[in-house]
Amino acid sequence: MKKKNWLLIILLLIAAVPIFVFVKGQVVPERAVFDASRPNIKTVVFDKGLPSFSELVNRVKPSIVNISTTTVIKGPTMQDRFMGPGQTNPFKDFFGEEFFDKFFGNSPRREYKQRSLGSGLIIDREGYILTNNHVIEKAQTIKVKLSDDKEYDAAVIGRDQKTDIALIKINAKQPLPAATFGDSDKLAVGDWVVAIGNPFGLEHTVTAGIVSAKGRVIGAGPYDDFIQTDASINPGNSGGPLLNLKGEVVGLNTAIVSGGQGIGFAIPINVAKDMLPQLKTKGKVARGWMGVVIQKVTPEIAKNFALAESEGALVADVMEGSPAEKAGIKRGDVIVSYNGKKVKDNDQLPRLVGATEIGKKVKVGLIREGKQVEAEIVIAELQEEGLRASKKPEVEKDFGLVVQDITPEIAKHLNLKDKRGVIVTDVLPGSPAQDGDIRSGDIIKEIGRKPIRNLADFREAMKRVNIKEGVVMLIRRDSTTFYTVIRE
Repeated sequence: MKKKNWLLIILLLIAAVPIFVFVKGQVVPERAVFDASRPNIKTVVFDKGLPSFSELVNRVKPSIVNISTTTVIKGPTMQDRFMGPGQTNPFKDFFGEEFFDKFFGNSPRREYKQRSLGSGLIIDREGYILTNNHVIEKAQTIKVKLSDDKEYDAAVIGRDQKTDIALIKINAKQPLPAATFGDSDKLAVGDWVVAIGNPFGLEHTVTAGIVSAKGRVIGAGPYDDFIQTDASINPGNSGGPLLNLKGEVVGLNTAIVSGGQGIGFAIPINVAKDMLPQLKTKGKVARGWMGVVIQKVTPEIAKNFALAESEGALVADVMEGSPAEKAGIKRGDVIVSYNGKKVKDNDQLPRLVGATEIGKKVKVGLIREGKQVEAEIVIAELQEEGLRASKKPEVEKDFGLVVQDITPEIAKHLNLKDKRGVIVTDVLPGSPAQDGDIRSGDIIKEIGRKPIRNLADFREAMKRVNIKEGVVMLIRRDSTTFYTVIRE
């Protein structure tokens, strides 16, 4: 074969392979190129290599602190060690109570010191430090170690258990370097973030990753609104900052998924910023309250309530004397907007109400019986806060329910002021009622949006419903009410 032909083949092979360039020792693809002669082949590349975080870390590191706490706990007594805590001791009968108590009964509980580690960030020159509540909760002593290895005693200024945020303070003789807050609302999924903390006692460990998701609800509290990240977060990172590429604090590292590698959660810094003034001045957070019990709008509920979308927060109950009752909000209303903001789901509403100034009048958008309604509510302050039946029951075989009237005896036993409804005495295993989360002891208050006063109403309502289409029931369980949909 001629030399020219070989040269042509080599050139064609080179053209068919993606071209890479070296940037500071890293293999990085070139810029994306579109070749009209090869329309089906695209090369997606980057202009630059991965970012270096060294300058960011050096700038922010002085404001990151390590926190160590000591908690005194009481150990078991000699009797607990001998028999195990909470167990009845048969040797008392054999030796006699006086003999046994002489040797074991009055033995004191030994005290132990339990130590734990966490992280925090200095938020102003005076020595205020933001961290997680679980880092300092129940601690007898709190020590704060700065990046220059100087150590100080810290005092708790304020804390909020519901959001797991705490504010502590040290008294340093010199002004301290403070972290810069960013805007967590502007953070987008896919953005680079950096976590700095004290994982496993390894001081000022730096990890990087991206924002995996926002608005995560993980069951940590009623105001969950977490940033999910794959930047490595481990025990000891709690209370440390999550930073954007500007070095601004956008989150407070708080939780990890047990056994879930690469899944961590941070409190958005905007949540903490809103609470800091109250934590500084009052030591706690006063939250807004409107007095409704809400639940998720499922597709089944949306269909039965004639809603266009499965959005908003369904009002399952309205508390007596509450701001919501005074404003005319009713059970079965769907809250779709609050103070000008769209309410997408029932998890969002408590955060909006809780962050509202006490005494403020807000407009609430509702859907009631398919119509748009607006109510004005004056927000108040949130205050901290065995079933059997008799007589012959009513069996509803299609639904798998056994119900009966609420007798005076049942009402007295359950301390019920309202005797309207029927009480569930049994739920058949594998039945539609069980799938709809109905349990023995529940009280059925409505069927198909119609009130149920007694067995007669129950029987009449059951004649009109179609289980294949789904039946909406209002259930009262203990002190709460909620809607459920039962279908085959």
